Amino acid sequence: MGGVSAPKEPSDRRGTDHRPLYTAGGLAAAWASGVGLAVLLTLTLAGWVAAPHDAFGKEIADVVRTAVQAWLVAHLVGFGIPGGEVMMLPLGLVVLPGALLYRAGRWLARTSELPRLRHMFRAAVALAGPYAAVSGTLALVAQTEVVRPSVLQALVAGFSLAFVAGGLGVLRQQLRDKGIPLRRMLELMPDRPRSLLVGTSGATAVLLAAGTVLFACGLAFGFGDAAGITRELAPGAVGGTLLFLAQLAYLPNAVVFGTAYAVGPGFTVGTGTMVAPTGVAVGPLPALPMLAALPDNGAAPVASLAALAAPFAAGALGGVLTQRSAPTVVGEAAPLWGFVCGVATGLVLTALSLMAGGPIGADRLADVGPSAWQVGLITALEVGLAAAIAAWLANWRHFRRSAAERVPEPEPAEAEPAEPGPADAAEEAGGADEGPDEGDGRARRRRRFRMPRLPRLRKRRTAAGPDEEDPDELFGITYEAGPDEAPVEESSRP
Repeated sequence: MGGVSAPKEPSDRRGTDHRPLYTAGGLAAAWASGVGLAVLLTLTLAGWVAAPHDAFGKEIADVVRTAVQAWLVAHLVGFGIPGGEVMMLPLGLVVLPGALLYRAGRWLARTSELPRLRHMFRAAVALAGPYAAVSGTLALVAQTEVVRPSVLQALVAGFSLAFVAGGLGVLRQQLRDKGIPLRRMLELMPDRPRSLLVGTSGATAVLLAAGTVLFACGLAFGFGDAAGITRELAPGAVGGTLLFLAQLAYLPNAVVFGTAYAVGPGFTVGTGTMVAPTGVAVGPLPALPMLAALPDNGAAPVASLAALAAPFAAGALGGVLTQRSAPTVVGEAAPLWGFVCGVATGLVLTALSLMAGGPIGADRLADVGPSAWQVGLITALEVGLAAAIAAWLANWRHFRRSAAERVPEPEPAEAEPAEPGPADAAEEAGGADEGPDEGDGRARRRRRFRMPRLPRLRKRRTAAGPDEEDPDELFGITYEAGPDEAPVEESSRP
């Protein structure tokens, strides 16, 4: 669509050449949905051409409807079938509409006048509203006697995805036009929310990495079985490409399944099945090569039990990152914030488990995936406890190190030089015969421990009256001037 192409100059250099915000939002929504639908229609046509089919005119409507259903699946819109429903949808397919909406958001920021960063929300709503309307309309168009997409889910999912992805695109373009680095946004956040965001992200990344390693190792050990399933299917060049893309779209689901295994609850691949560290019990499986990564029935592989340490490693990293970003002066509060980081990680895993699993039909395939509440609860406990301990240790070490850096080294007090006495003169004379090191050391010791000589009390003489007694004769004390003082002159007396 040539009218939606991104201009080369940023918005602050084009003067007053701006489109109305909601008009530009409608154009951006139409562009994102149209391009995404065109890509999926192309893949659907390729599959239709590779498979046996009737005349083109008789099935073209079904091909288009299938492409529309695939577009809805990319937005995680479930649909009902006779006797059940399909809710386990490929998370990897969300990348396509998400990337298109992100680019549409950036175009919207360049073509509309958004002087302040807070106007990002208005722009996101201007994009998400029309996009949700398009999504709901396509859900009505895709209705058949067998497949019934949920219109409500289409409206909610379309609006949510467009608001998040498009809003991020708008924000990114605003920051670029204003010359603000992306890291500056984190600095603008309050300390505690920023520390929880950093800690939760780190802990979640460790758990997802553990799930990825588990799936990769399982697929490597079962590579022979996967190759055998592919040979039995004999999909051909085009069918093989589409089969690879379909499995690639389900790769994030497999990573979440592996993470659920590392946390402890595991996951199911059908009613009455279980894949967990406590044991493996699976029944007949669909002919999908990536399912060869599942272990055999019986006890769980011993090597896979090492993944059970992942939640505690994730908690340690999350606790350290949480307190390093915002240390707390109250030592008792550090474990609390570490545990909050674990709870936040549990909520993230709960949401991922809900999106990754779900039924994919009726009968025994009505229960597939991890239990969301079990994964979230156990993740919160394991990661939270480890993060609490790590946060307390990190906080204690931080303030201990800070206290050591603030305390200066004590400097020896310099005493005032005293008048040398006979004993001191003898010591100095004796020190002259010693070596330079011994003489300097002894001189330093004398200067350090010698107390300054206090001045002697002296009283100024005053003339006694005729009736007054002389204090010298009364107390028998004679006051004399010191050797370093001159005698008081008579003229200076009052």
